Amino acid sequence: MNYPFARRIDKIPRSFVREILKVTEDPDVISFAGGLPNPLSFPVHEVKKATSKILDDEGKQVLQYSTTEGYAPLRNFIAQRYSAQGLNVDSDDILITNGSQQCLDLVGKVFLDRDDGVVMERPTYLAAIQAFGLFEPKFHSVPLQEDGVDTDILGKLLRTEDLKLFYAVTSFQNPTGITYSRKIREEVAEILKEHNTILVEDNPYGDIRFMGDDMLPIKSLLPDSVLFGTFSKIVSPGMRMGWIVAPPEVMDKLITVKQASDLHSNYFTQRVVYQYLRDNNVDEHIQNIRRLYKSQRDQMVESIADFLPSQIKHTEPEGGMFLWITLPEGMSSLELTEYAMDEKVAFVPGEAFYTEKPEVNTMRLNFSNCCEEDIIEGMRRLGNAMKKMIIDKQLK
Repeated sequence: MNYPFARRIDKIPRSFVREILKVTEDPDVISFAGGLPNPLSFPVHEVKKATSKILDDEGKQVLQYSTTEGYAPLRNFIAQRYSAQGLNVDSDDILITNGSQQCLDLVGKVFLDRDDGVVMERPTYLAAIQAFGLFEPKFHSVPLQEDGVDTDILGKLLRTEDLKLFYAVTSFQNPTGITYSRKIREEVAEILKEHNTILVEDNPYGDIRFMGDDMLPIKSLLPDSVLFGTFSKIVSPGMRMGWIVAPPEVMDKLITVKQASDLHSNYFTQRVVYQYLRDNNVDEHIQNIRRLYKSQRDQMVESIADFLPSQIKHTEPEGGMFLWITLPEGMSSLELTEYAMDEKVAFVPGEAFYTEKPEVNTMRLNFSNCCEEDIIEGMRRLGNAMKKMIIDKQLK
């Protein structure tokens, strides 16, 4: 049959990470490709107790339909945590979602028409490219520096283009691991105050800081902006629980499109998450995650020095789950994947994270989902793959 697919569907790239993960189903492959939290951090016993408790106490109620906005005590819990950090957020400002990926979809539905301008970091989160790409916008990009986005280029772009959204991952950015400094956060806020461009600030990794000082999201300086959060990195990704923080005018539209999408997020899971948060000290749990990830991050940085060619450059994140490798000019990370799979090690080539003119000599590594022994062995294999590719190039 000649299916009459929507025109936009052929313009959306398939997720490079998902395609690579198919290859890593081989148990002998060490994967730095997926953006996966470490299963050692999952509070299995505590979640089991929370689930049993809500089923025993309120089984019929928690299996029923609920409101689009989400379970009120859970929203209040999130708001109180923001308030404790110094961010002015009320529970009415929060919408519970199916992970932070749904946040991207809902924001796209509310704001984007075909050919609308969207500013992305360069490089940027590849699933955001996918999610916004469905609405056929015109993507623009602003390069990242060591301390955040290049604000000179951002300001110039906003003065010369009609742009609806600026999407940014401001803490431990995916894919680079870079964090915006306080200075850059302040500059971004001041720039955006002069324009009718909405900041969409994705903050899935903000709690996972294991070095340096905590920093508030830019939303603390820019109340009219939109902020995303998620329980995927601090409780469980399989639960698919996230949230949007937005001003009332935006929240009204978000609720409307969410009603059209799914009526409400999984109410049973909301209740389990809330019961878990109520019965346990989530800050102690987060501290355990921080210690675990810092150890893994340190091991990967050390292994880069031990095994990879000296010509490569890399970021040194202070939190999160990723770091970014830049190969010497003239080398392609996509070509490197062939050598890497021969060595049974996987990563994500950098070109998947660009909306235009990709820097093909870049690559993302995830350090959170491998034990330290696998990090050492995986980096040894990756170093072997790089050296073989360099030798082959020299022989050609």
